Amino acid sequence: MKSTARVFAAGLLLALPNFALTSALAAQETEAAEVSDDPAWAFEESDVELDPGYTFGQLDNGMRYIIRQNGTPEGTAVVRMRIDSGSLDENEDERGLSHFLEHMAFNGSKGIPEGEMIKLLEREGLAFGADTNATTGMNAITYILNLPRNDEALLDTALMLMRETASELTIAQDAVDRERGVVLSERRDRAGFAQRNREDSYEFSSPGARYIDRLPIGTIESLETATAEQLRGLYERIYTPSNTVVVIVGDYPVDVMEAAIRTKFADWKPAPAPVEPEAGPIDVTRKGLTDVYLDPALSESVQISRLGPWVEETDNVANRKQQFVRGVGYAIINRRLARLAREADAPYRGASYGTGSIFEDARSTGIGISSVDGEWRKGMLAAVQVVNEALTYGFTTAEVDEQLKRSRTAAENAVSGFSTFSNGYFMGQALGLVSGDRVPVTPTYSLEQFEAFAPSITTEAVHKAVLDHAIPLDEPLIRFTGRTAPEGGEEGVRRAFDDGMALPIAAPEDTGTAVFAYSDFGEAGAVVADDTHEELGIRKLTFANGVQLNLKKTDIREDRIRISVRVDGGDLMRTKGDPLLVYLADSLSSGGLGAHSVDELQTVLAGRSVSTGFGSSADGFTMGSTTTARDLDLQMKVFAAILTDPGYRAEGVERFRKGIDNFFETLTSTPGRAYSTAIGAKLSDGDPRFSLQPKEAYLALDYAKLESAISDRLQNGAIEIAMVGDIDEDAAIASVASTLAALPAREADFMPREQARQRTFTAARGLSTLEHEGEADQALLRMIWPTTDDKDFAEALRLSILGRVVRLELTERLREELGQTYSPSAGSSTSRIYDDYGTFSISASIDVTEVEATRTAILGLIADLRDAPVEQDLVERARKPVLESYANALKGLGGWMGLAARAQSEPERLQRWFDAPDLLKAITPEDIQAEALQYLDPAVSVEIQVLPGENARAASESEEAE
Repeated sequence: MKSTARVFAAGLLLALPNFALTSALAAQETEAAEVSDDPAWAFEESDVELDPGYTFGQLDNGMRYIIRQNGTPEGTAVVRMRIDSGSLDENEDERGLSHFLEHMAFNGSKGIPEGEMIKLLEREGLAFGADTNATTGMNAITYILNLPRNDEALLDTALMLMRETASELTIAQDAVDRERGVVLSERRDRAGFAQRNREDSYEFSSPGARYIDRLPIGTIESLETATAEQLRGLYERIYTPSNTVVVIVGDYPVDVMEAAIRTKFADWKPAPAPVEPEAGPIDVTRKGLTDVYLDPALSESVQISRLGPWVEETDNVANRKQQFVRGVGYAIINRRLARLAREADAPYRGASYGTGSIFEDARSTGIGISSVDGEWRKGMLAAVQVVNEALTYGFTTAEVDEQLKRSRTAAENAVSGFSTFSNGYFMGQALGLVSGDRVPVTPTYSLEQFEAFAPSITTEAVHKAVLDHAIPLDEPLIRFTGRTAPEGGEEGVRRAFDDGMALPIAAPEDTGTAVFAYSDFGEAGAVVADDTHEELGIRKLTFANGVQLNLKKTDIREDRIRISVRVDGGDLMRTKGDPLLVYLADSLSSGGLGAHSVDELQTVLAGRSVSTGFGSSADGFTMGSTTTARDLDLQMKVFAAILTDPGYRAEGVERFRKGIDNFFETLTSTPGRAYSTAIGAKLSDGDPRFSLQPKEAYLALDYAKLESAISDRLQNGAIEIAMVGDIDEDAAIASVASTLAALPAREADFMPREQARQRTFTAARGLSTLEHEGEADQALLRMIWPTTDDKDFAEALRLSILGRVVRLELTERLREELGQTYSPSAGSSTSRIYDDYGTFSISASIDVTEVEATRTAILGLIADLRDAPVEQDLVERARKPVLESYANALKGLGGWMGLAARAQSEPERLQRWFDAPDLLKAITPEDIQAEALQYLDPAVSVEIQVLPGENARAASESEEAE
């Protein structure tokens, strides 16, 4: 059995790019492999109890498959074909060709002409990108199809396309030449400061290792010179039956899926699997070195690590127990690090500690620290002290118990909801077996194992497990990244580590447990109105104090309840005179509650399925959660506590402020960032509500101002609650009655805020240029037109389909015909918030030399759309995925929440759900032309080109001269 389990992780490695490696080593010449006596599946040699819901098989040609029947979402399925090779299997002159091959899968096969695969799937309702896609990694290429229906004809089509991809690609030279520009464009779009930083970190950690030169995106040299012959050579080498697994999960009988796989793939001729690439070399004795990497777009961070030998851990019960026990320890250390980050005078923005495997050649243990610029030493000292203290003295009973509570609840919730777990979950489990030899198990088995492990998980056992697993940080590798060099240079960085290790440490004190302080909100509120929407089954209740509750009971997710709470207010409270009035509302939860800090809440609520989040949306303050029946009452108490006793603790504001400098330092670091920074002001003629304010204005924000702005809304603003899912309606009503409905009387209706809903679109049309500080070959071209709001639903749908038509045609012209851009986009946004306001935009990320050609192509497309109706097939391909999304929307809690959330405040919008399919089906090519004629006049568009340095300055001078 070929193992691709090359990277594992223990603990949280949030700030450790050295551990983000996801695959194995470099490519070699493929040799014919001898017939292996290894088992086909990892579970064949494991004592872990396999989930019996899967069906496994292997064809005579060696291809393996996994099947699972599952009905969530009902009437849908997901299909994956995984080639167990990736960029690490490439030879020196093939770098990037595995990814190039992935592109060629959509560019012609013996049974499907070039350019027809995507169109065929669109006619079946699969949207390119969302439902039809592929990915290439270092050790695998995966083809993705998400089926919106479970008719057998669609399954047959899906597997036919997978079969064509497996061995029937034509890989014609002219098609290769056309796609070359698209692949190079994708490489260009991914280039930048983050990619350079990543590559430098790999080079520092593992100099000379082959994986460093086998990143999936490849090299410009290889991509520019790649031939059809080269691609075919790689194709025939790695696309073999014994190197392939097909997985289907969905609402089909097992025998139907199995028969379809056998019918389609049995005739694939067997061939030897490629030789598994060997990783490395990675020098595990490497130590005592320091790297300082500077870039103006990078915030300060430090990574401290040591390498050690790789340790193989097959998936068995004993290893799972050991992994779990040490995982508790890593989680506690990261919990301590997070606690420091939440303090008012936090020494860093974030920190983490963990151990992970680098392929099958090494392990790496490390600390990662992200700090405010100039405070790297302070952060480094604090994080090193925390880790040193934990490794020296271990953990407390309370800390271990907190983690066990979390794990037990997660396991119990999985058991209660297992019968309606989604296709995506089961696909993930199957691919985990294929890629990492991780045996899929049932939640019941996992809970039983947890209960068997739990009694032996003592503080001593956890401490020992971490010490046994982690590599001591003696003479570590230290890597500094930032905008300016650290004081003292490399020696200063190393000295800071030594100083951190010398700081005094002490055994932690066992703090015991606390109890949530909020339980009584007054006399339970009475229901004064109770009505049900007959067709949708949404129950609408009003309590005596004005609180509205909308309930939708459904069994599509067992023991899961999704909750939405909207309080009157939100961003509409902003004014031109005070555009940041409620900006800090998104950070309200960081200030904790009156009785509990955020960190205390983490402990108090451990093991409970509740959320403490609070935010500001366009027209309301919002809270939301997905919980269970047993935690519903506690969740409502948490929501009530947030409204009645927000903590406004200083640490919340300080945490917010620590991110401001870095935000402003990167405003123009990429074309996309530069565009996002400026576009609000450009489209609104500088309306402060939609424009970036000076940095000082954000730094001046505090909780006192926020409290003054929102207290009245929290106390008196209208409230609408929605609950959808596996609800006991009586229990849900009682829970609301004793919490939010028990509060003093509130306003019954949401404020209209008519003046705040006025927003204008600039009269300054035409071309303008923005400058970015990213890669010198990157550019962004965007055209924006004013449209309208969404009051006329039919009009909004027509504009939406126009957007999809433009996107399809734009892809055809820019990507396929010109080979110019990897990510063209287009779309309509008709506002629900602002009267008579909407936009239609077209965007393309391109090479700086292709701006004029791209502009010409876009304007040519617009002219064609305005001159004559498009083909009916194009409308069908744009419309069918939207119709399928409507057909499947109410198979998930999110779709029901979209209807229930405003069932009382905006009841007229419920009818849209019923009207949408007929309105969509009624859209004609003539309608598309009419929309283009009405809105897409090139003379009235706002055109933005985002260019690098000198190009931008030259273009701006030209604009001024005109």
